[in-house]
Amino acid sequence: MRGLLAPPEAPISRSRAERFDDLVRDEARRLEQRWSQELAGVEFAVEEVPLVEPWADGADPVPLGRLVSAEDGRPPRIVVYRRPVEARGGDDERDRARIIRDVVVEKVADLLGLSPESIDPTYDSPDE
Repeated sequence: MRGLLAPPEAPISRSRAERFDDLVRDEARRLEQRWSQELAGVEFAVEEVPLVEPWADGADPVPLGRLVSAEDGRPPRIVVYRRPVEARGGDDERDRARIIRDVVVEKVADLLGLSPESIDPTYDSPDE
């Protein structure tokens, strides 16, 4: 894991991974504006790939994200997996942004026990 999303620095050119982090950070901020109390303390992070259990047979689709429940004094964490999202979104940054939006909305909905559409009316729509 590259760690929790920190504010971006201002280099002249950003790597693909840094641009991905920016997309996740932007989506987290967008949802935090509407759900500030409910998302207070929730951490958002990016990991390259999900851990695969050695006994997994590959029949299940590769997850694009996950919700890590709060435990042992740690707050809940929403993780987005960069490589699977990039594989699904291809080279189109708008497609990646839409997938990230949907993954983060789904995980916030899981956390709050609500439907994704109630978290964000644009959920699962092709347009921003």
